[in-house]
Amino acid sequence: MTARLVPAEPDFAHASERDVVHRLRDGLPDDAVIVCGQRFSDREQDREADVIVAWPGVGVAVMEVKGGSVFRRDGRWRQSSGDGVKVVHPVDQARTCKYLLREALRRHPRWPLAEDLRSVHLVALPATTLPPDHDTTDAPRWMVLDRTDLPWVAERVRDALDRARTDGVVPTAEDVELMVDVLEGPSVPQRDLVASLRERESFCDLLTKDQGRMLDLLVDHPRVEIRGGAGSGKTWLALEKARRMTRDGHRVALICYSRGLAEHLRRSVVGFPRRHRPAYVGTFHGMGLGWGVPSGTDDDSRYWEVHLPARMVEVAEALPLAERFDAVIVDEAQDFADSWWPAVLAALRSPDHGHLYVFTDEGQRVFARQGRPAVDLPSFPLGENLRNTRQIAGTFDTLTRTRMTSRGGDGVPARLVVCATEDAVSAADDEVVRLVEEEGWPASAVALLTTHHRHNVQVELQAQGQDAYWASFWDDSEDADVFYGHVLGFKGLERPAVVLALNGFRDDARAREMLYVGLSRARDLLVVCGDVEEVRRVGGESVVRRLHRG
Repeated sequence: MTARLVPAEPDFAHASERDVVHRLRDGLPDDAVIVCGQRFSDREQDREADVIVAWPGVGVAVMEVKGGSVFRRDGRWRQSSGDGVKVVHPVDQARTCKYLLREALRRHPRWPLAEDLRSVHLVALPATTLPPDHDTTDAPRWMVLDRTDLPWVAERVRDALDRARTDGVVPTAEDVELMVDVLEGPSVPQRDLVASLRERESFCDLLTKDQGRMLDLLVDHPRVEIRGGAGSGKTWLALEKARRMTRDGHRVALICYSRGLAEHLRRSVVGFPRRHRPAYVGTFHGMGLGWGVPSGTDDDSRYWEVHLPARMVEVAEALPLAERFDAVIVDEAQDFADSWWPAVLAALRSPDHGHLYVFTDEGQRVFARQGRPAVDLPSFPLGENLRNTRQIAGTFDTLTRTRMTSRGGDGVPARLVVCATEDAVSAADDEVVRLVEEEGWPASAVALLTTHHRHNVQVELQAQGQDAYWASFWDDSEDADVFYGHVLGFKGLERPAVVLALNGFRDDARAREMLYVGLSRARDLLVVCGDVEEVRRVGGESVVRRLHRG
C-alpha cells in the first residue's frame, strides 16, 4: 500500500517535483496523504505549497521543491536553469506556506483542535547535491533534502518532524482526513444545488464515456471479462458494447440479475437509435420466461437458482437460430450462479464461438451463490473510479479487490451518524428530512438504503408490485419521493445522495461486501447511520477514519 495523492493526478511543475512526490508516495504508509500544489491567499499575494505531507502519528511537513541546480552564494539561494541564474527564496516560501496552512485550519469552523498540528517546513532539491559542510541558520542540513536523500525521502521527513516534538500536537488519522477536506472545500454549493448536481452528473458522464477506448482496444476479442470496482463505468461499457455490436448487425442480448439494474438498462437503450437497440435487454430469468419457460413464485429460490436455468438450456437448444444471439453481454456477472452459465452459452447461435462480454466486480459478490463461466475469458481491469467523489471513494477503497485511482472530483466529507444498530433506520429517516427540508436536496436525488430489514416504505411499495416499485426510482417529477431500497437490489445503480442505514446484516459472511455496495451507491453525498464498532468490525479502521462523525 502507498500514500494517497491529492489530487489523484497532480499537475507537476517539473519532473523533479514529480520524482519527489512519487518517492514520498512509495515510502509513506497508506494512511498518509500527500497534497500537491495547494494554493493559499494572504494579504500580499497568492502562495502555493508544492507538497504537504500529512502523516498520522507523526506530523505535517510543508515542502518547497526546486528543480535544476540550486546553490548558496553571498548568503542567498540561487537557481541555475536554461534562462540563466536567478535568486530564489525556497526557505521563505516553505515557511510562509506552513503558517498559512496553520491559519487556514484555525479559521475554519469545522476544525476542532485548539492547538496547532506538529509541523515543519522543508526544502527539496532533487537535482542538487549539497556540499558536505552545508549548514545555515535559516536552513540547517536536516531541513534541506538533496539528491542523495531521495532514496530515503520519507525517513528524512519523519526525522525532521521528530525534531519538532515540542511544536504542536501529533495529528490522528481523522485529523489528517479533516485537514484535507478543509483544504479542498465542498464542491456542492447549496445555493444552487440542483444546477450543481446536474453539472456533476454531466462531468461524471463525460469521464465514463472516455472508457469507450477500452472497447476500441478489445474490438477483435470475441470473449472478454472486464473487471472493475464500483464507480468504474462497467454498466456504461456494457451498454455501449451492446449498442456497437447491434449497430454492426449482430443480434445481441444484454442481461443482468437485478430487476432494478435491468430497468436501468432498458431505459438507457430507449435513447439509442432504433437500429442500435439490442434484441433483448433485461434479467437473465426474464430471458428464459420470454422463451416460454414457466414462471415460479418469488419465494421458491431453488426454482430460480436451479430448475429454471436447466429448463432454459433445453428450450434454448430447440430455438430457431433466428431467435438466438450472436452475442450475450452480462453486467454484474458476479451475481450469476454456476448453474446459470450453461443457459447463457446455450442462448448463443454458436455456444463455442459466439461473443461473450462479461462485466464483473468480485468485491460486490453479495449473494451466497458462486459462479464463473465455464469458458476461458481473458481478463482486463478498469483502474479508475469515475462516478463517486474522492471523499466517497475513499470510504470504500480498502474494500475493493484492486486499488483504483479516483477521478470523480472533490466533494463534501462522508459522514457517520453514530447510533445503535436498532436505531439506524430512525436516524436515517431524520437525515433524509434534514437533507430535503433543511438543505434543499430534491427528494428524487436522495435514496435511503438498508442493509438488513427493508424500510417500511419499501415494503409498502413492493406490495403494489415490482413494476410500480421500480417506477418510483425513475420518477424525477416535482412530486417525486425519496427512493427507499436495500443494498442487494441497488447494485449497479446510484443516487446523488445516499443515506445508508446499517441496521444489521442478514448474512455476516457477506457483510463486508454489502457494506462496500452500500457505501459506493452515493455519487455526491454519503451519510451513514449506524454503530461505529459495527463499521469497524465489518469494514475495518480505514472506513471509520474516512467517515466524519456527525
